[in-house]
Amino acid sequence: MDTGEFRRLWDDLAAIGRADDGGYLRFSWSEADLACRDWFRAQAEDRGLRWETDRNGNRYAWWDPEPTTVPGEAPPDDRAVLTGSHFDSVPHGGAYDGPLGIVSAFLAVDRLRAEGAEPRRPIGIVAFTEEEGGRFGVPCLGSRLTTGALDPAAARGLTDPDGITLADAMRAAGADPDALGPDPERLDRLDAFVELHIEQGRGLDGEGAAVGVAGAVWPHGRWRVTVTGEADHAGTTRLADRRDPMLTFAFAVLAARKEARLAGGLATIGRVEAEPNATNAIAARVTAWLDARAPDDTVLEAILREFESKVQDRAARDGTQVSITPESETTLVEFDPALRDRIATLLGGAPVLPTGAGHDAGVLAAHVPTAMLFVRNPTGVSHAPGEAASDEDCAAGVEALAAVLRDLAC
Repeated sequence: MDTGEFRRLWDDLAAIGRADDGGYLRFSWSEADLACRDWFRAQAEDRGLRWETDRNGNRYAWWDPEPTTVPGEAPPDDRAVLTGSHFDSVPHGGAYDGPLGIVSAFLAVDRLRAEGAEPRRPIGIVAFTEEEGGRFGVPCLGSRLTTGALDPAAARGLTDPDGITLADAMRAAGADPDALGPDPERLDRLDAFVELHIEQGRGLDGEGAAVGVAGAVWPHGRWRVTVTGEADHAGTTRLADRRDPMLTFAFAVLAARKEARLAGGLATIGRVEAEPNATNAIAARVTAWLDARAPDDTVLEAILREFESKVQDRAARDGTQVSITPESETTLVEFDPALRDRIATLLGGAPVLPTGAGHDAGVLAAHVPTAMLFVRNPTGVSHAPGEAASDEDCAAGVEALAAVLRDLAC
């Protein structure tokens, strides 16, 4: 497709939620998120697509097949093929993570229509809610609720850093939090889900390919690490008398890195809160969040086991207490092999790559035949303003997605 088509639609969305550093602040149910939702609705309406918002805040646009008018002709298949991604960002995240899949989906529909294609089954475009967990802390919130992987009452009680609950944020946006919950009928209608996403790494650049196919998602999760000590004066309390949780926390950061390196996985502590957070006071409590990922479940379990053992031992020496609580856990997800291989063959033998990043596709994979397309990211930067893909590669992604939708639904 013409790169100009991609650039025009991309630029139409790009200003929403952009921060001064070039990154994005698109948190779910925020003003920026609501503007993205309005953009989505406008794109659907401009194309004459039917749109709706489900009970969990996920927004859909549908290209429905024409009703049968020829006597004796079989009616269209009502099982749908779904594509799309998410709008929300991590704090100051990149432009492409999520929105590329939605922009590409609308352009793929445009491409099919320009060819004169007609769907034999519904083609849906979805914008999932709170995929990053950037506001309420649970990634893939909308898809987890839809599949029943997250308790609705627990979801309603989630709070953002300002203490606003998900329920209150939804009400302020005109949505009904009491409706949150599993949506098995919607899932039963889906014949396949294909998510297009920028690659979060440099695998495709090494392969010299603009587009690839996901093979599996590494097991991953988030754990809240709370270290409790004793608040005191920084200028009068002897070092020997201190119960300083910051020491235990500092050790935990290094321990996470070491255990991940030894086991062959990944572990990161990128968020921390100290109380009372005063320059001249010893902290009373430090709360941090551990993100850990690994090639398989056994390796991930080993990282967590050794991490907790080492940190508890350090806490005993520091006179502090540590609790480690899971907030989200996802086991190894292998995408549907038949669908994966069918797409890779359709795209001329596209490279098949694993990913260490979580996605809504990984949540849906337990319920619906699911696949992912990756678009080359030459720098490998992700979750940061430097995330990028060329217009030419993005256009190639649109062509690839259109080919997949044509094969599955037209």
